[in-house]
Amino acid sequence: MLKNSKLGLIFFWSIIGVFSCILVSCSNHSLPEKPELQFWTMQLQPDFTIYFNRLITKFEQNNSDIKVKWVDIPWDAMESKILSSVSSNTAPDVVNLNPNFASLLASRGAWLDLNAHLSLSTIQQYLPKIWQANSLNQVTFGVPWYLTTDILFYNTEILSKAGLDQPPANYMELATVAKKIKEKTGKYAFFMTFLPGDSNEVLESLVQMGVQLFDSEGKSAFDSPEGIAAFKYWVDLYQGGILPPEVLTQGHREAVALYQSGQLAMLSTGAEFFKSIITNSPNIARITQSAPAITGKNGKRGVAIMNLVIPQDSKQISAAVKFALFVTNSQNQVEFAQAANVLPSTIEGLKKYEKTLSTQKNNSGLARARQVSTQQLQSAEVLIPPRRGGDQLQKIIYENLQAAMLGEKTIESALKEAAQQWDLLVPN
Repeated sequence: MLKNSKLGLIFFWSIIGVFSCILVSCSNHSLPEKPELQFWTMQLQPDFTIYFNRLITKFEQNNSDIKVKWVDIPWDAMESKILSSVSSNTAPDVVNLNPNFASLLASRGAWLDLNAHLSLSTIQQYLPKIWQANSLNQVTFGVPWYLTTDILFYNTEILSKAGLDQPPANYMELATVAKKIKEKTGKYAFFMTFLPGDSNEVLESLVQMGVQLFDSEGKSAFDSPEGIAAFKYWVDLYQGGILPPEVLTQGHREAVALYQSGQLAMLSTGAEFFKSIITNSPNIARITQSAPAITGKNGKRGVAIMNLVIPQDSKQISAAVKFALFVTNSQNQVEFAQAANVLPSTIEGLKKYEKTLSTQKNNSGLARARQVSTQQLQSAEVLIPPRRGGDQLQKIIYENLQAAMLGEKTIESALKEAAQQWDLLVPN
């Protein structure tokens, strides 16, 4: 009996041990870990490290089953890194991109179609024209995040010497004002670069002058009477000596340098650039005023957008959508707009930001510049719609327009050849 009892006890404790091991094993290995969202941004560290750490902590506190890993990528490395990660199926779950580059991969079906995951009421929280800029072939590939718009800085002393009390509002007025400033002061009124790979300002000016860039199939539509008139506008100004000759060889930085040295009457750039003017040329800052960006006959003004996209192959689509909407909700957008001096993309967020600006007692040049930028945002839109191969359009237009400005081609032949070159890039 004793022997059997001992065997019974051994068996009993063996069973307990087995169950204990099972329980320990379950507790250590079988409980599911928190899903980790990969979130990539473009060059926002270290300036906004504190902001994003707080933002992510707040999201994780409200969503205890989700963990977010934030990775910041240098601006010039993002395109290659995201292309590589998408092709190898290792893409992050939420990515910060601009619509032009995002559309390149959207045409290949890389991004989640948000129309199938968001309610109409959620979509309607964002500025309509800004939301539309993240669409391609009826697929919405990005959630709008922060925005920037260019405004017009002008040197009041140069304008005064030319007998002017206000800057031009549109391109027709600009041509007249530019000639007058050159005649009266010997200085150039403005600098707009035609250097491929630099600013899109000239390309956007064509749209503002009424040029339709593409037809419904993505083929060229700019070889038109409106296109000829727009090309002629720039050719006449250049050949008439109204534009600095460096517009063909120098980028936007040259415009900045000329304005800060007092050699240029007007400068088109972002509101926050006023800080640089104060730092680099305080005497010019004191005589600088702000005005809305120059537009064309259709009244359109441009805006630059940064958005958040979600890869189609993400293993955590629901969590990724939730996080993207959290980052871009009105409250968080306003906080980021104030920290980064950008503009919100939600209707409510923009109203809150405008109210913040209107209650500021500071009537400095920077405050006025921000107010002008915010006021024109309601009507601003992306002037160059997302298009596959769109990064080549600027090069084609600028090179042919340069040839016309230098007299190497007629305006008509330059425009025709640009259209032919673009159409060769468009898939049949």
